[in-house]
Amino acid sequence: MGVHLWMLLVAINGVTATYHPRPVTHCRVVDRDANCTHRNLKTIPRELPPGIYKLDLSYNLLENLTQELMSSYTSVHHLNLHSNKIQFIQPGLFKNMTNLQVLDLSRNDLYIIALSKTSVGPLSSVRKLDLIGNGLYTGMTDYFLEDAPALLNLSLEGNSITKITNNTFFRSKSLRNIDLHNNVILEIEGGAFNSMPHLSELDLSMNSITCITDFNLLQLKTLNLSQNSMESFQTRDWDREYELLYLDLRENKMHYFPFLPRRNKLIHLDLSRNLLTGVNTMLTTEQTEFMINDESRFTDYTENVYNNLTKLRYLDLSYNQIKRIPSSFFNNMASLEMLNLSNNCMEAFYIDQDSPLNSLKILDLSFNALQNLSFGENTLQSLEELYLQANSLSVKDSYIFRRLPSIRDLHLQENLLKICDLPPRRQNLEESDCIILSNISTLHYLYLTRNSLQSLPQYAFSGSGLKVLDLSYNAGIKIDKNALVGLETSLTYLSLRGNQLHMLNYDLSCLSCLQNLDVSANNLTALPVWNKESSIESLNLQNNSLITLEYNTVQMLGKTLKKLYLGSNPLSCCNSLRFLQMVQKSTVDIPDIATAMCQYTQDSKHIEINIARLSQKHCATMDQKNVYIIIIIITMSLILVAVLVLLSRICHTRAYRLRGSYKA
Repeated sequence: MGVHLWMLLVAINGVTATYHPRPVTHCRVVDRDANCTHRNLKTIPRELPPGIYKLDLSYNLLENLTQELMSSYTSVHHLNLHSNKIQFIQPGLFKNMTNLQVLDLSRNDLYIIALSKTSVGPLSSVRKLDLIGNGLYTGMTDYFLEDAPALLNLSLEGNSITKITNNTFFRSKSLRNIDLHNNVILEIEGGAFNSMPHLSELDLSMNSITCITDFNLLQLKTLNLSQNSMESFQTRDWDREYELLYLDLRENKMHYFPFLPRRNKLIHLDLSRNLLTGVNTMLTTEQTEFMINDESRFTDYTENVYNNLTKLRYLDLSYNQIKRIPSSFFNNMASLEMLNLSNNCMEAFYIDQDSPLNSLKILDLSFNALQNLSFGENTLQSLEELYLQANSLSVKDSYIFRRLPSIRDLHLQENLLKICDLPPRRQNLEESDCIILSNISTLHYLYLTRNSLQSLPQYAFSGSGLKVLDLSYNAGIKIDKNALVGLETSLTYLSLRGNQLHMLNYDLSCLSCLQNLDVSANNLTALPVWNKESSIESLNLQNNSLITLEYNTVQMLGKTLKKLYLGSNPLSCCNSLRFLQMVQKSTVDIPDIATAMCQYTQDSKHIEINIARLSQKHCATMDQKNVYIIIIIITMSLILVAVLVLLSRICHTRAYRLRGSYKA
């Protein structure tokens, strides 16, 4: 017993002598990157291997950063301390971290450090510094930027800064990108950004700036002033060249077009959601009306004010109160590719030969009050997308869209347009109230929703190569049986929704490429028979008067059909049992299955049931009664026939006997 105990103790001592417990790490280390995020850490772990390149300590509970904790990580290039509770950083903490290039201190309590008036530096090698959401206000940034000579990118988004002074960035002369989005900036001292000769991107969006009166940052390439209270933007009136490429002034209170540099390289200008009534610059109402009413004076004026916008590619003037833009406004915009004038108050829009806009690819004039539209000869040669929906158009030039040699998308919803009969009658179509949409070979997408179209004439789109055609919500439209001729091998989407159609007199099976068909919200009682194999993948039959569908039609469609909408139809359960059972067993997706109901009769009552729950038993009672009635009728008929036969034989026998006795 004693010997065994002694041996056990020796064994335990031996194990204890050779066992070295490994430290428990809170981080995941891959190569030289340490991920310590979301670990509820209150202190920086000590057990990480040497030579760490990237250290991610975001989303923890760190409050204090001291040299003792960071002394082991001087090799770190990228330090992420996002979303902690840091309120103390020991002065000189980063002095020995000479490799540190990216420092993320966003979402902490750094305002407490600033209140103590303690400098965080030096940040001798830091190139990117993130101070987002730290409660910093005016003057507090000095303690973080005081000694950061290599700093290129600085983010101060989501703080409480109210003023940018001449000293704010004075010691950060290498800065190229400054983000001041979502502060409370009311004032910018003159020359506040002049100390940074390499500054190229400046984001001042979502602040409270009211005006820029002397913009002179020649080297700046991107300026974002959106979502402020800007009433005017004026450049210093000199002849020096600006490098500005992107100017964002959307969502402000500007009444006037900005006074832009005479020599500029602007390619992107956004003035959407302002209070512009025209494209005048700082003129009185009387001057504006005088200029607009006198085209020659306006042309002279714009040549001086708008200067040279030959490089401009993107211009957004949407959501303003613009009533008119003279064609001369576009004279110097030879490179313009996108023009958005939607959601304004314009009643007319003209492009003449002096302002061809031949580089324009997208023109949006939707949601105005347009009644007149005119494009001169050889204008808009590159236009691909034209948005005209929600106007009051009834164009007088039937060939207006034929003059667009590159047009691909044509949005004509919610207007008052008519489509010309083809071949054209002997009338002057250049002064007609209808439009020609045939033989536009580049046109692929056409939207004519809610145009109060009364008819769709024959060959309306022949030679167009349409892929998408939307004719929905033209109540009472009469569609000629040859209206879609020419689209047999191109059309993939067709919408006839909400047209009060009672029948389809066009053989849709001829559209061999049709994949999506929407005939919902009509009065259809049947679908045309499909005589050919279908390519339809999505079929919408909702809100019609369908009692059943031809089994052969559904069987033909079922070869390619993937999605079927059936809801809100008065389907008959037992009269179309074969069709409904096929729907139940099919792999076709029915998204509105919950509203797809059918009716059957039981005990003289009409009962409605969801087609997914329909079974043979719901029709069995009625079928059984029918069988009984048929059997009774047949039985009674047989009995009646038998009685008649018997009576006939009896009568025949008596007559024979009588004749025999008479002879005797």
